Parts: sequence; structure tokens; C-alpha cells
Amino acid sequence: MKRSEDWWKSAVIYHIYPRSFQDSDDDGIGDLNGIRHRLGYLKWLGVDAFWLSPVYPSPMADFGYDVSNHCDIDPMFGTLKDMDLLIEEAHQKELKLILDFVPNHTSNQHPWFIESRSSRTNSKRDWYYWKDPADDGGPPNNWISRFDGESAWKWDEGTGQYYLHTFLEEQPDLNWRNPEVKNAMLDVLRFWYDRGVDGFRVDVSYRVMKDPDFRDNPVNPNWKPGMDRSFRLIEKHTKNTPDIHMFNRWIRETNDEYDNRVTIGEMNLTVPELAAHYGTAQQPEFHLPFNFRLVFSDWKAENIKNLIKQFEATLPEHGWPNWVLSNHDQPRFASRAGLEQSRNGLLFLLTAKGTPTLYYGDELGMQNVAIPADQVQDPWEILSSGLSLGRDPERTPMQWDSSTHAGFCSESQKPWLPVGPNRDQVNVKTEKQDPASTLRFAQQILELRKENSALSIGDLILLSTNNPILAYIRKSGSHQCVIVMNIGDQVHKIDLAEAIDKSDCEDIPTEDLSVMISTEMDNSTTYDTETGILSLRPNEGIVLG
Repeated sequence: MKRSEDWWKSAVIYHIYPRSFQDSDDDGIGDLNGIRHRLGYLKWLGVDAFWLSPVYPSPMADFGYDVSNHCDIDPMFGTLKDMDLLIEEAHQKELKLILDFVPNHTSNQHPWFIESRSSRTNSKRDWYYWKDPADDGGPPNNWISRFDGESAWKWDEGTGQYYLHTFLEEQPDLNWRNPEVKNAMLDVLRFWYDRGVDGFRVDVSYRVMKDPDFRDNPVNPNWKPGMDRSFRLIEKHTKNTPDIHMFNRWIRETNDEYDNRVTIGEMNLTVPELAAHYGTAQQPEFHLPFNFRLVFSDWKAENIKNLIKQFEATLPEHGWPNWVLSNHDQPRFASRAGLEQSRNGLLFLLTAKGTPTLYYGDELGMQNVAIPADQVQDPWEILSSGLSLGRDPERTPMQWDSSTHAGFCSESQKPWLPVGPNRDQVNVKTEKQDPASTLRFAQQILELRKENSALSIGDLILLSTNNPILAYIRKSGSHQCVIVMNIGDQVHKIDLAEAIDKSDCEDIPTEDLSVMISTEMDNSTTYDTETGILSLRPNEGIVLG
């Protein structure tokens, strides 16, 4: 497979939640062969790589994030042979495959933990965090679980100590300060790299290293009853601790033993905090520390502009930005920002400077699906009932056609989560046939990225505009594009020529600009080349070139 230097800079990554993409063996759950059978779709769409949420053997207490064997495939998803075939066929189609790596914890059914739990003198006892009770007989400190807001320490009657679990009690935390743990886990990366995997997204990477003195976390003064209980404390000693960068370098150094693979770190941090996880040019860390700021910000032009400015200002010289709008843990963009803004979201994601990660189904305009109480699967929702923290609504089956189960599984099988009620219109088959659909819009923007280097690797120059307009130029050598979005529900006019004249790109001949594509997928957008005035319809975004 041909490799290019830093392929991930110009690439578009497609995030697949394997349980929900395509069922090939008719058990109502997606699998590796289902993904393999849909590689042609990914190639047609125009993405360059796909990332899979965990497919390793697991008791599925947290749907695969409780790993019981890091070097195999859960029978639910297939076999190692199926994975090898998926890697092979993906590479034949010039698609790269990124796996999830779960370093913070294992399943309590993992052989390592079973050994560790067997006695205080077991050789793997120190592979996890075991502590004696506090003086009052309770947990060693006040750390709390992210899932239920209760103590993160679980009492083990057999050995008379507590073990640490940042998430479910079925997910004991690994002690990366033990060199044997470090070596064993880095060998997991090598196992998959040797099989041809092109990179890893590292789950909750910023939580792996805990305070070595196990000090209490400070109380959060802003927390109030009725809020998520896991926010009762400020996680000073349990996430983004000073020595997390040591862990980052271990991951990067192992990655760099191989040709041009990519590392992506999951971390919900502010932009300045995030920027530190790129490391330095001399000691690089993650290629792409995940930037979730758009996921947690209101979709408003001013917010987006401020985030772009902040990212550009804090990014180290060797760093490359990245953006994401949706994922398997957060509500879909079309539900957060509204369906009418879903195409502007895609337009920004796929034309802003940086590597975009596109969540499966967002290219169709899929929205969150209401899950009946008797069909809830997510343990977070079950443990925090009433707070609407469940992640099932954004994990529903991919909508391939308008059939009962949207082509995800057979008509006679029940899918693991209900299919969206709008599957009759929001599905691949219908939208492929509609030249004005959201899917065709996404596909054409992806095609533009490949044809125009300005959109994939070019610099970004923000234009000075007032709400609700967001506008910027992408420029690479002689290639240039102007992107303008109306993040509002009224017709809006902008003096585009004046905005460009005030920028650092005076050499752009505004009189020669024409609309290359509109979110409306028609030719009705008005741009007066003589006056430089652009008129945008409500919720419309365009690319000019």
C-alpha cells in the first residue's frame, strides 16, 4: 500500500461504531464483515481512513471499553482472520484503518486482573491500584467514578483492599507506573501495527496517569444537587496530571517504530490544555489530540471564530489542528444545532484547517433517536437515570435504506437499538439518488477537498464579519477558496469584497469569484461580482473559488 508523508494531515477520518454500522450474520449487531462489505461506500463517499470503536473480546459491561483480551476479536464482531481481511481489503481500496486503544483500564474478567485479585502477593498485584482502607475503614481517598458519581474505589473482600475504577467497577484501572504494565500494553500496539493497522485513537488518554500520592480531589464549588454527580469534585489529581506527557511519549515512541502511523488522543480539555499534548518538536506526543470544543460549544458564528483564533494562537509550530462535531459519546450535531444547520456543520468540518473526524451517519443528517425505557442499553443511562446522560441515542444503526431496519439487518431480526423513525428519507439509498441531498452535498465537498489543496492542507485566514456570518479563506499556493456560512435563519447580505480587502489576502480577485457549491445544492445564490455583495439564504453556506 502506497504511503505518503503525514497522510493524516490531509485525510478525512470516518468514525464507525461497529455495533451499529452493518450486521452481516443477522444477530442484530454490527460486525467486521459488515464493515468490510461497506468499504465501497466509504470509498465512494471520499473519506481516507476509518476508526473503529473497540472490537476486542469483552464482557460488554461498557460495550467493549472493558477489554478482556487486547490481542483478539470478540466473537460478536468476528475473528482475527476477519480483521486481517478487513485491513487487507481496506488497503486495497487505499483506505486506512485506525483502531481504538484502551489503556486506562481493563475488564475485571481480564486474566491480568483475575491474577491481581487472587492474592496480595501475586506477581500482578501491582498491575492495578490496590489500597488499604482509610483510617475510618472507608475508601482510601475521595476520588469518584465517572459513571455514577460514587466512590471510584471498590472493596475486595477476598484480599481486604480497595481497587480503583475510574469508570464502572467492572473496569479496574491499570497502573502504568509499573514497567511490566507499560511494556505489556505497548506490546499490544505492536501486535496490531504488525498486522497492518494504520494508527490508534487512544481512549481517555489524559486520565491514565494518576497522582502518585493519591491526594483528595478538591470539591467543585459550582456543583449543585441535580447535576451529574461525577462533577462534585474538580479532577485535579485524576486527569491531565503533570506526568501524563510521559505516557504520551511512550505511546508516540512506540508508534514511531513503524512507518507513518498516526496517534490520536481522546481528551476533553480546553484548547490551551489540549495544545500541550502535541509535545515539542524534539519530544513529540500525539499527532492529533482530539479537539472537542465544537461538541461542547453553542453553534454560533462568534463561538466558532473564537475557537479558530484560540486554536491557531496556541497550536505549537509542529502541531496540526483537528475538528470533530459528533461522536459515540455525545449527541449528534444535527440534534444539537438543528437539522437546518446540519449542512453548515459538514461544510465547516470538511473545509476548516485541520483533520476532520466525521461520525457515521452525520453525512446523511442522522439525528439522535429516542430510546424507549425498556430498550435502554447504555450503563451510564442506567446508573444515572433521569440526567439524560445515556449515549444510546447517538449510537443507533446506520440507515442504509428505507426498510424496517434500514438495511442494517434482516427484516426478521431485531437490531440491538431501534432504528431512527426518519429512515424512509434519511438513508444512503434514497439520498444517493437525490442530487440535492445532504449525502450528495457531503460527497461533493469531500471531492472538492481532494481536487483543491487549499481545502485540505492550506492556511486559514478568518474574515472580519458580524454575526451570524462565519467566513474564511483557505489558501495553498495558487489554490484558494472562500467559505461563507449563514449561521442564522434569516436572509443575510455581506460585502465580501470589502471583507477580503481587509484581510491578508488582497491578491484574491473578488471579481472572478463564483459559487462552487452551496448547501442548498442549487445555483440560486446571489453574488454580485461588480459590487462584491453576497446574499445568503437562511442557514446557507457556500464555497467560492
